[in-house]
Amino acid sequence: MLANTLGYFRDPDVAWVQTPQWFFDLPAGERLPLWLKRRLGTPFGWLGSAFEKLYGPVTLGKDPFANDPQMFYDVIQRRRNWANASFCCGAGSIHRREAVMEAALRSYSQQISQEHDAVEKQIRKLTKEKQIDSSISSNLRQEIIFDTEFTPYKFHVSEDIYTSLILHSDTERQWRSIQHPQIESKMLSPQDLQSWTVQRFKYSGGSIDIFMNDNPLFKKGMSLKQKFMYGASFWSNLSAIWNIIFLACPIVYFLTSIAPVSAYDTTFYMHFLPFVITAELAMMVGTWGIAGYQGKTNFLSFFPVNLKALWTVLRGKKISFPTTPKSRQQGRFLHLVLPQIAVLALSAGSMGFAWYAYSAQLFGDYSLGGLILNSFWALNNMMAMWGMIAAACWSPPASNEPSQVNVEELNYGID
Repeated sequence: MLANTLGYFRDPDVAWVQTPQWFFDLPAGERLPLWLKRRLGTPFGWLGSAFEKLYGPVTLGKDPFANDPQMFYDVIQRRRNWANASFCCGAGSIHRREAVMEAALRSYSQQISQEHDAVEKQIRKLTKEKQIDSSISSNLRQEIIFDTEFTPYKFHVSEDIYTSLILHSDTERQWRSIQHPQIESKMLSPQDLQSWTVQRFKYSGGSIDIFMNDNPLFKKGMSLKQKFMYGASFWSNLSAIWNIIFLACPIVYFLTSIAPVSAYDTTFYMHFLPFVITAELAMMVGTWGIAGYQGKTNFLSFFPVNLKALWTVLRGKKISFPTTPKSRQQGRFLHLVLPQIAVLALSAGSMGFAWYAYSAQLFGDYSLGGLILNSFWALNNMMAMWGMIAAACWSPPASNEPSQVNVEELNYGID
């Protein structure tokens, strides 16, 4: 790992190098033709092969928690190198000690000065004096220095990205970051929904806390490109707000016949369909060879954890730093997915009600186009919720041990 990464530090401005986090314990799953052949016989295996030729590879029993980090490291992080905005993700990173210490000393000095000024202001307010004696001021500063602990980084639940933010915003040094493309280390991933929830709550809550209390958009020393990149990362953690609206819209339509748009007519489809199709094609080309659907549905079904993290930060509560369990927690975790179960049940029930009301002309002012569009919308939401519900009940096969496969054989396909 050091042999493949230390060369970046020949550039004196490189502060850290992040390597991809690769999980060697992700369930590989079973391809559809093999699964059908094993369960239903050879003819069904042929049917599965024919389906894959039309649709593409389909794997059953694959990692239900969407822990595969390829999209994040190969697309998001690597594409930020050009803007000097790839950030540290903790494990698998190497830092230049000088960079961390310089930033820490500067932050420490600023903290001392701010506390010193605040105390002097209080003293002047009590004594009604315009200026404090220089010897008293000096002794006061020494006391503050003595009582204030120096740490090489600010303790934070998301100290990795927070340290990145501090270094990238250093006004006296133009520190650079590098996202290294090759995998250099193997790690463990959450193997149950409870561990996954603990980890994601910590990630989301930490990012929201930084966004609310130390927003990068208002930091000096960062370029506009860097601000946009960091802002996009933190903004995505507010997704619970619009995801709830996205999930509720088809349910509201089915129950009330009140459409989320003014009219489902030809004009609407002429604008809506080209936008959706071109957006999906652009995403497919930009992430060619990387599966993205499971990540999208996972992001949508993540809303309860995300909402809890947002509410915790808004109430001023501190996000704790529990260590993610390294072994599988036994049991089923349906209590963690009650909101997803409610969304799935409401979507299915309201959709059945709306179609029945439309066919019998008993209630509301539904249109066929509105029902079709919202039905596809609701089905997409239900599939997303089902993925998380299935993850709550998932358990690895008894023979599923962490595979010690050579890293080169399981590389992401990076040149």
